[in-house]
Amino acid sequence: MRINKYIAQSGLASRRTADELILAGKVKVNGAVMRTPGYDVQEGDEVTVEGKRVGGAEKLVYYALNKPLGYITTTSDEQGRPTVLELMTDVTARVFPVGRLDFATSGLLIMTNDGKLTQHISHPSGEVWKTYVAVVEGEVSPERLRKLRSGVDIGGYVTKPAWVNVLEPGKRSTTLEIKISEGKNRQIRKMCKAVGNPVSSLQRTAIGDIRLGRLREGQYRKLSPAEVEYLKNC
Repeated sequence: MRINKYIAQSGLASRRTADELILAGKVKVNGAVMRTPGYDVQEGDEVTVEGKRVGGAEKLVYYALNKPLGYITTTSDEQGRPTVLELMTDVTARVFPVGRLDFATSGLLIMTNDGKLTQHISHPSGEVWKTYVAVVEGEVSPERLRKLRSGVDIGGYVTKPAWVNVLEPGKRSTTLEIKISEGKNRQIRKMCKAVGNPVSSLQRTAIGDIRLGRLREGQYRKLSPAEVEYLKNC
């Protein structure tokens, strides 16, 4: 079994994060640093990640977290910035974030140790709609709304059609609700900037039918069995 899959199945990280850990020299096989993501783990191999032995299946857990501003969605940070894992204070399972929210974006983040679910939700072919509330600079004209809804060139890539609704119109700022089915890096920010209305603040309020609701910033809750089943089949 490829070492990234082995690490993912142990519940420590997604395959993508496992690759990052391997390339960063944080994974060892039989005491030696392993920097080859394609390595096949053999029976009897001892695999450790950041000094912790990997092996055996953990109980799968699923949480919804309201990520505050100023936290990054990685398992560790070389610059010493706070990570979302630091918020999961009483969770003993080695959870990791599904997808990412940038440093300056708050809102709903799924945390789990289920690598298979992470791959399913994060796959480019997925159609899981994500809902955001964006406060943008200035007034958003009907023409700019049309562009946001039909697709915007964000630098060599034209976004898929989006669902966009004006929550609070204004001359100096406008509050928009935006739903997208893809997850390009900083996509909402790039879309709004491309039409002339840069984002002032951004919050993700839903992933598919999983909603942030009244969950306060920095708090988290377990997903219900129905919510977990929904994510597995969406």
